[in-house]
Amino acid sequence: MELTELQRAIEAILFASGEKVEAARLAAALETDEKDIIAAADALSDELAFARRGIRILKLEKAYQMVSSGEMADYVTKCLETRKPPKLSASQLETLTIIAYYQPATKAMVEQIRGVDSSYSVGALLTKELIEEAGRLNVPGRPIVYKTTHNFLRTFGLQSIADLPAIEKVDFGEPVLVDEEQLTIAEPAPEEAK
Repeated sequence: MELTELQRAIEAILFASGEKVEAARLAAALETDEKDIIAAADALSDELAFARRGIRILKLEKAYQMVSSGEMADYVTKCLETRKPPKLSASQLETLTIIAYYQPATKAMVEQIRGVDSSYSVGALLTKELIEEAGRLNVPGRPIVYKTTHNFLRTFGLQSIADLPAIEKVDFGEPVLVDEEQLTIAEPAPEEAK
């Protein structure tokens, strides 16, 4: 196998592997001598370092691994930084659980189940983008109903709401939603003549 082709094969294997690969294993897979693998991998490593590429071939005893360049660490970290789940208080977690299971749910429904005022918890969950407004209930006062967001699913590692564990729920009946277009906005009273 020609040196350039051998280097391309080593590069592809190391990229696909994502972890270190023994030189002997590379030699067996590429049907060549281990000393040829070492020479080709070392030359490829030098070439990538000399060109200041974003990737490097790291030699670990008699194994090789493809890694990102140390010079690019800030960019890699910034892009791939895993999102830390937002910290939730016990009251916020209770509120979120109720909304997740009963969605769309009103604040009054949450408060009825919890037995305490939940204004702060609902506001905090909105700020953390774990819930969002989903319309209004078609009853006097037209309260806002809430549902969970895609961020909720991502944060808790769910593909859909159906992945939530089953619980025994209280039956509140089916809420009737009103589209925002159907809502009437009160006109301000005309100013009285002075």
